[in-house]
Amino acid sequence: MVTVLDTGGVVPSVSQRRWRARLSRGLILWIFGFYVLAPLYAGARFALQNDNGNFSFHSVAVIPAQAGFTDAFWYSTRLAVVTVIGVLLLVVPTIVYAHLRAPAVRPVLEVISLLPIVFPPIVLILGFMHTAPTWLLIWPYHLAVLYVVISLPFVYRSLDAGLLALDLGTLVEAGRSLGARITTIVWRVILPNLSSALVSSVALVVALVYSEYTMASFQVTPTLPVWIAQFSLSDGHITTAAAMLSLVGAWILLAVVLVADLGRLQWRQRRAQK
Repeated sequence: MVTVLDTGGVVPSVSQRRWRARLSRGLILWIFGFYVLAPLYAGARFALQNDNGNFSFHSVAVIPAQAGFTDAFWYSTRLAVVTVIGVLLLVVPTIVYAHLRAPAVRPVLEVISLLPIVFPPIVLILGFMHTAPTWLLIWPYHLAVLYVVISLPFVYRSLDAGLLALDLGTLVEAGRSLGARITTIVWRVILPNLSSALVSSVALVVALVYSEYTMASFQVTPTLPVWIAQFSLSDGHITTAAAMLSLVGAWILLAVVLVADLGRLQWRQRRAQK
């Protein structure tokens, strides 16, 4: 016996449900797009508008000639290079060893990688300045030590996701069956398969170094964000243009990473089909 329940209403058709779903998705995308693009439009308009209200690229063209910009830019670039080298040397061997030899340690490493998010940057920089040895504090790139710490959550998760996507057991056994050492397997088999995760990690670290202000404001040598904040008292149009250019540069870097990753995947698919 089948009982039919009367809901007292009209059940919407499939087309109506699909129309409502598309409308809700479109509304959410419009709201999100306005929330993200409206401040960018306002910043770009302010940067490209002179005191008379006319649009001009003068603020962008004179950025390299401003006092202190070149030194701050190249110092941030060198700092980014040191940070990338340090965080990769720290995280890559650790996470590869954890996946291959000590899987039980992975939850502990995940918790440790989250600790930099728990503590505010001001706490980290003050603790570092009061406890670090003198030889480290006088090193021109001692800020890279802190950047390595605060970039751990992003780098660890990017590399962890890349390793989880690989069949490490099969790769290691295949390499050992061919007589390769574990170091050779890691260098010639595992790391090439982690190229997309490594490039993504590098892009995140570079974007962090070029945008972090709290820790850099305590240092003697100004980084690019500190220069932007200090020079804003002189000319807001130029500093806004510099901030917009740094943001566009980060977007271009991420776009290059995505295009390179897609190209690598397509190349592998074509090679597998042959």
